[in-house]
Amino acid sequence: MNHRSKGHAKLEARLGYRFADPDLLDRALTHSSAIAPARRVAQSYQRLEFLGDRVLGLVVADMLYRKFSKATEGDLSRSLNALVRKETCAMIARELGLGPEMNLGESEARTGGAEKDAILGDAIEAVIGAVYMDGGLAPAFEIVERLFGEHAGQSGVERADAKTTLQEWAQGRGLEPPLYVQVGRQGPDHAPEFTIAVQLDGYDALSATGPSKKLAEHKAAEAFLVREKVWPSP
Repeated sequence: MNHRSKGHAKLEARLGYRFADPDLLDRALTHSSAIAPARRVAQSYQRLEFLGDRVLGLVVADMLYRKFSKATEGDLSRSLNALVRKETCAMIARELGLGPEMNLGESEARTGGAEKDAILGDAIEAVIGAVYMDGGLAPAFEIVERLFGEHAGQSGVERADAKTTLQEWAQGRGLEPPLYVQVGRQGPDHAPEFTIAVQLDGYDALSATGPSKKLAEHKAAEAFLVREKVWPSP
């Protein structure tokens, strides 16, 4: 197998990390369905996912502790749980484009395994574990803080659910749900930058940019909530 495939090279570029041992990255992207039962422990991402889950929890806890000096233990715990939950991990995996890189068994691939939250969430944890095994805590720390820090709030409350909060806020005022419209895209295919405008009846539209449509939507929703003083400003 050519571990330095074009796809993996692009993934390494998106991660901002080049593996000294590319076999670790291959294993982190290999679902158990793609491996014979006798070899699943050694060749699937299961063990790396276990390790990456612990590394992720440590780094996110450290990040939140330093970022929110006035947050209570309860605030920090809620933020931690929201950031490391499977849905958030899967969202970040999609932003990195892990789905197309996954090595899945035929049946799992046929049933859309590359888009399942459970598989994508496990995969990003496995990739974090692989980075830790390959380069130690320093690069793993940098990658986790960069990827997950985007989703941490500014007041000790995790803001990955900005879109949900904005929709509930609009409904409480009898308004139609917010509309998200792509108004721009720049950059090459492997590193795009999307601009998304959030529109809500009776309010000025507000735009934000991000490396994926979903992240740009979340940023736009968060900015809208801050502007309307639903959330405190950074």
